Amino acid sequence: MLELQRIREQKDDIIERLKIRNLDVSEQINKVIDLDELRRKTQRELDDTLAESNKLSKEIGMLFKQGKQEEANQIKSKTADLKERSKQLKEEEAKIQEQIKEILYQIPNVPHPSVPKGNTDEDNEVVLTAGEIPDLGEYNLPHWELAKKYNLIDFELGVKITGAGFPVYTGKGARLQRALINFFIDEAEKAGFQEVIPPLLVNEASGYGTGQLPDKEGQMYHCTVDNLYLIPTAEVPITNIYRDVIVSENELPIKKTGYTPCFRREAGSYGKDVRGLNRLHQFDKVEIVQIAHPSQSYELLDKMVEHVKSLLDKLELPYRVLRLCGGDLGFTSALTFDLEVFSVAQERWLEVSSVSNFETFQANRLKLRYRGKGNKPQLAHTLNGSALALPRIVAALLENNQTKDGIKIPDALVEYTGFSIIK
Repeated sequence: MLELQRIREQKDDIIERLKIRNLDVSEQINKVIDLDELRRKTQRELDDTLAESNKLSKEIGMLFKQGKQEEANQIKSKTADLKERSKQLKEEEAKIQEQIKEILYQIPNVPHPSVPKGNTDEDNEVVLTAGEIPDLGEYNLPHWELAKKYNLIDFELGVKITGAGFPVYTGKGARLQRALINFFIDEAEKAGFQEVIPPLLVNEASGYGTGQLPDKEGQMYHCTVDNLYLIPTAEVPITNIYRDVIVSENELPIKKTGYTPCFRREAGSYGKDVRGLNRLHQFDKVEIVQIAHPSQSYELLDKMVEHVKSLLDKLELPYRVLRLCGGDLGFTSALTFDLEVFSVAQERWLEVSSVSNFETFQANRLKLRYRGKGNKPQLAHTLNGSALALPRIVAALLENNQTKDGIKIPDALVEYTGFSIIK
């Protein structure tokens, strides 16, 4: 959520930069400024009314002490009117605050100056391409056929138990899944991230805190009886650890990692791009999260991208790094880098990670602040990244490493799987 002070001070710049997202928010921004002025005027009147009421209350006390009860009672009736007016003003201010909040909830984050213009993912900027794309020759099956051939993943059984998008991992497929989770967590810990095992359901306040609500409400599974939401990513519960918290500047950056299943309705997804593991309703992911000082957040963002790249290097997968354009940028993000691996059997790039800097956008919702020595609390910056999402990593590993003898396991994973080939 954008800060009111920033909107007042940088109105034109905010409107102009949000055009990078192909949005014209001038009407909403002007409405917020008008409402904020009305709120400030109401607050001034409330302050004056309360001050007058307090002044008269003191006078009443003095008059009663002096035995001037009639005069005191006359003034007392006036204080009753002031108290009623104060109540009305408080209610008016609360309504205005709610109106401001509702508008701000609809305005996305301001893109970083480096975000390129564009409308769709086709306009994203390729920053780097790394690794060699293997030549599979005649061994070129898509992962859903390999999964069936080697008894690794049962998609039909998942449909029977739950529905499409909920696969069942079996045998070495389950072992590979667990191996990747442990590998990613271990690598994150080596990079200084502390592991957290968070809840898989969050309350409404947590959803609003990190910006999934109201923006992504239709994409989240909602447990209506308890008004809880299944998490779409570990980012939500881990970042919300620091909701309504003031941390010491000396603690920054705070680095957390966590493995969780993730749940997404993916409403409207269909076609070849969702086949097999390409798009699921339930999938596993290891997330990295940072709470950072504003002066360090973009340096830390680059380091997070480097961390994800190192994972892909160790998994021996060809990949590329994209800087997302304005039209493809997530609602809460100021700058996002996507990392994609190349699937030889499907002949296309598969997104496996998004690494984002939200600047103060989430922190303002969360009331997440840091305090230096003797300084007034300031909003922190929040960052997060997938390190990594498993489904498409598994898909690429199966497809890119198939041989006449079976599916080879990258050397970095062998100590976790306990086997070097799937036969």
